[in-house]
Amino acid sequence: MFESLSAQLGDVFGKLKKRGTLSADDVRTALREIRIALLEADVALPVVKDFVAKVEVEAIGEAITRAIAPGQMVIKIVHDALVDMLGTDTATIKLDGKVPVSILFVGLQGSGKTTTVAKIAHRLTEKENKKVLMASLDIVRPAAQEQLATLGKQAKLAVFSTVPGETPVKIAKRAITEARSQGFDVVLLDTAGRLQANEEMMAEAKAIHDVATPVETLLVADAMMGQEALSVAEAFQKRVGLTGIVLTRLDGDARGGAALSMRAATGCPIKFVGIGEKLDALDAFHPERIAGRILGMGDVVSLVEKAQATVDGQDIERLTKKIEKGRFDLEDMAQQFHQLRKMGGIGELVSLLPGLDKMQKQVAASKIDEQLILKQEAIIRSMTPIERRNPKILHASRKQRIAKGSGTVVRDVNRLLKQFRDMQTTMKKMQKMGQSNSIPGSPPFDPMHPRNS
Repeated sequence: MFESLSAQLGDVFGKLKKRGTLSADDVRTALREIRIALLEADVALPVVKDFVAKVEVEAIGEAITRAIAPGQMVIKIVHDALVDMLGTDTATIKLDGKVPVSILFVGLQGSGKTTTVAKIAHRLTEKENKKVLMASLDIVRPAAQEQLATLGKQAKLAVFSTVPGETPVKIAKRAITEARSQGFDVVLLDTAGRLQANEEMMAEAKAIHDVATPVETLLVADAMMGQEALSVAEAFQKRVGLTGIVLTRLDGDARGGAALSMRAATGCPIKFVGIGEKLDALDAFHPERIAGRILGMGDVVSLVEKAQATVDGQDIERLTKKIEKGRFDLEDMAQQFHQLRKMGGIGELVSLLPGLDKMQKQVAASKIDEQLILKQEAIIRSMTPIERRNPKILHASRKQRIAKGSGTVVRDVNRLLKQFRDMQTTMKKMQKMGQSNSIPGSPPFDPMHPRNS
């Protein structure tokens, strides 16, 4: 998401940073290009007008003309305006109220509403230690109830059982009553969607809202919808009064304008973003981090959080000791591949690093197949424990057996072994550098150790 917009803005800022001084005309020219980039990214015209006007007031003046690095100052102004557009603070989900509190989910059919309900139930259970009950109010599409039941079974989450012939309002009432009697903290109400916003859907959502009196009414919107998402948001805001927005498929290749326009158009904070199909693929929406990613500043905080959530500290310590003793083997290499996949793969990690525009483009251009990592893991898993610890014994017949067992060819096995030898060589060089530059008696330098991160 935002790749195209980020690339266009990067070109604009690249021109500005090359200039020693900036005139008012230079800034206005840049703002025209920024305006075009935002419109092409599907940002709503009124939002673009307000954004450009705000930046122009800040960017044209004596402070810019006299600045040592005027280009950087303009980038800072644009960054701050983006943060303001997206919402300056990270919004949290509200759970204050008489238990059980209810949260109502609305949105069009196909927006990812049911999956989002399960993701938030999983999040509240794991991170907030809440007892959550999910209820599907969709009597139009029976598959929606089956989908929620399946997700609940997979994640071991409670799902309310419906009765044929009940109306959505009656289901909501009964779900809240049952949640109260069984000691649930939160009830998540998944409403029926339609292919388009219509009076029937709005009236149903309003009736459920009046009965459930939710502490949160969240619109689930597909980030790939473009400007249609804005009209849907405004319609729901008018009828039921939204308290927040959840954007799904933010990991897609859409232009991203809906995400930038939603908050400005409705006044409602974006609370969460869906970044995949798995139940834990839901992130809190951090305006400043998103603005930084759009402007090529990276998102190191999210990268660190992702590492903390997926990497086992004991594994790092164990690997560090093996590296320091020169015992890094193929089993360790497989473990690193596994951790890389858990953190989202190469493309995801590079997108979070600052100042790596060229590398991001190279990763995109090379079309790195994340399946390659799975293939390499399979090759290592097809080896015996002795072979993983001592790759030198891997001669022709063993390689043929490993290739056959992993569904690859010998050339793939050789490529992996070369990559392993290169890693070993690099680690030995870094060890020597650390030893030559360290205080006598101190341990060798290891870039993967927490003390050096």
